[in-house]
Amino acid sequence: MGSASIGYQSGISARFDRNLNLRRSDSTVSSSRPCNVDFFRKSFLSAASSCTHKKEISNGARVCSFPNTDEKLETPLLDSIETPSQLRNLTVKELKVLADEIRTELRSVLWKTQKSVKPSLASVELTLALHYVFRAPVDKILWDAVEQTYAHKVLTGRWSSIPSRQKNGVSGVTSRLESEYDSFGTGHGCNSISAGLGLAVARDIKGKRDRVVAVIDSVTITAGQAYEAMSNAGYLDSNMIVILNDNRHSLHPNMADGSKASISALSSFMSKIQSSQIFRKFRELAKAMTKKIGKGMYEWAAKVDEYARGMVGPTGSTLFEELGLYYIGPVDGHNVEDLVCVLREVASLDSMGPVLVHVITEEKRDAETTNIVNDRRTYSDCFVEALVMEAEKDRDIVVVHAGIEMDPSLVTFQERFPDRFFNVGMAEQHAVTFSAGLSSGGLKPFCIIPSAFLQRAYDQVVHDVDRQRKAVRFVITSAGLVGSDGAVQCGAFDIAFMSCLPNMIAMAPANEDELVNMVATAANITDRPVCFRFPRGAIVNKNYLVPAGLPVEIGRGRVLLEGQEVALLGYGAMVQNCVNAHSLLSKLGLNVTVADARFCKPLDIKLVRGLCENHKFLITVEEGCVGGFGSHVAQFIALDGQLDGKIKWRPIVLPDGYIEEASPNEQLALAGLTGHHIAATALSLLGRTREALLLMS
Repeated sequence: MGSASIGYQSGISARFDRNLNLRRSDSTVSSSRPCNVDFFRKSFLSAASSCTHKKEISNGARVCSFPNTDEKLETPLLDSIETPSQLRNLTVKELKVLADEIRTELRSVLWKTQKSVKPSLASVELTLALHYVFRAPVDKILWDAVEQTYAHKVLTGRWSSIPSRQKNGVSGVTSRLESEYDSFGTGHGCNSISAGLGLAVARDIKGKRDRVVAVIDSVTITAGQAYEAMSNAGYLDSNMIVILNDNRHSLHPNMADGSKASISALSSFMSKIQSSQIFRKFRELAKAMTKKIGKGMYEWAAKVDEYARGMVGPTGSTLFEELGLYYIGPVDGHNVEDLVCVLREVASLDSMGPVLVHVITEEKRDAETTNIVNDRRTYSDCFVEALVMEAEKDRDIVVVHAGIEMDPSLVTFQERFPDRFFNVGMAEQHAVTFSAGLSSGGLKPFCIIPSAFLQRAYDQVVHDVDRQRKAVRFVITSAGLVGSDGAVQCGAFDIAFMSCLPNMIAMAPANEDELVNMVATAANITDRPVCFRFPRGAIVNKNYLVPAGLPVEIGRGRVLLEGQEVALLGYGAMVQNCVNAHSLLSKLGLNVTVADARFCKPLDIKLVRGLCENHKFLITVEEGCVGGFGSHVAQFIALDGQLDGKIKWRPIVLPDGYIEEASPNEQLALAGLTGHHIAATALSLLGRTREALLLMS
């Protein structure tokens, strides 16, 4: 795919390149049968054991540097791996050395992303075992967990692009546009089993023999879609393998440790027995024989089998059996030998239906690398402090949080009001309906969900909240562009899909003062739902002290700066960029009006009508997709007859495409939403094209 050009009616365009220009393997895989191969071994162990620390490397090998140190380490085994197929030249013993090298390499680069490195470090051995046994890309390996795929990317030729996670860099998730080894793109998690089942059924219909492996972790498996997929997989009985990467995460840290699956010599031995061909075939034969004897005998035998397997397996293992998946585990996720043994046996089985392999990985085995400290206060910090103030005054205020991870600032509310805080994890649909139930019970729920994750619960927003006029207060975080998290967590669509609902109040603060006031406004609304959005970034005033919030009049905007000819009407955080555009234009002798809409619905029609009557041009600016705030303004001014007169309207919105990883400033520039873009649009409308071009140069 080439560059996409996003044009504006004013003649200003933003461009972004979708090509990642990443190296892809040209190697071919001759067989899709992972078990009937000879394993040629090439020893690199002596080279690995003789690794020394050097300041200069003369052999061209990659080197890795830990942060805050000049020490450099060689990674000879890793340097020899260009494609996953080369892993099969190694012994299992050498795989252990390679795991340490990959872990060292990842530690040295992932700290730059300011993300937790633990998930990727914990899943290194599992990744190696999967690529050692299965023949990707012929065999399909689907990754569900967002932050556990870096070892997979290292082994599939994308190492050089991992450090940046910026423009034209490697994605934080799997992407079919990046590599043939990414069988399916990762979104927000919990899709691997559904997509894997689709691939397995398509394979069967087409008469192919490739293997399908879906990897899901203990966080994403909490989402309802995963269980829907497993139930359907059990019903269809298609051959596929589900790897449950249990990294011991729990929403309830006080849960007794005894309820968790544990690894022992017995469990390891039983996992190997369970996965063996002899045991599986004996079990299938026994089931067939009892069926012939009679229904009663078959049901009795099934109960004995379930009881026996429940005695061996951990608590909850029989749930997967009830869904129709053959359970194997738990397996030590850091024991490459055991992983390879079990996966080889599982891969060799034909016509056995879906299998779930329970793998235990321990993130605490790897020390967390210290991230870059950022002392800037964020919108989320400001929001939580304002909400705590409101909750201290009103005992009916409760918080429901959903999403893949919780913002650290919410810990303040959780510690202050532990009985009024509910973190439901990746269960957004439940979070919305749960909030509606809390509202029905007389409480005032603030339902906090990142914009991109709220998309998963839209049906519940419509029917369980808006249609019933439930007073749920939706706090939409990470609204708009989100920098290094790219398109996966970009909040591009919430303005459009929330403001179109008949009973919804939709508002957005321009700065921290407005955010505090909108928290108070939402707390006072009791007859219908309300939503407000704010971005992920830092607030305007670093030393901001949160005052007591003052409720804002519903549907009332404000004029910030008076001017002539051109009116800039911003929504949310884009008001600040409109102010920046005003400063740029003032230096060119052009004084424009800047207004803060505050509300998308209900729209301040008095404000909009006044801007149309007193200016030649109206420019609306929002950090959202087509169909949002600008569309509401256009609908009103068209019906009000304003477009029949002198006013000319131009919208500035996010481009009709996905903007991938880049720095926040780069993303704004790619989207055409900077102060320079807004100012250039105004100049172009006034016929000052040359000045507009100079401003953008």
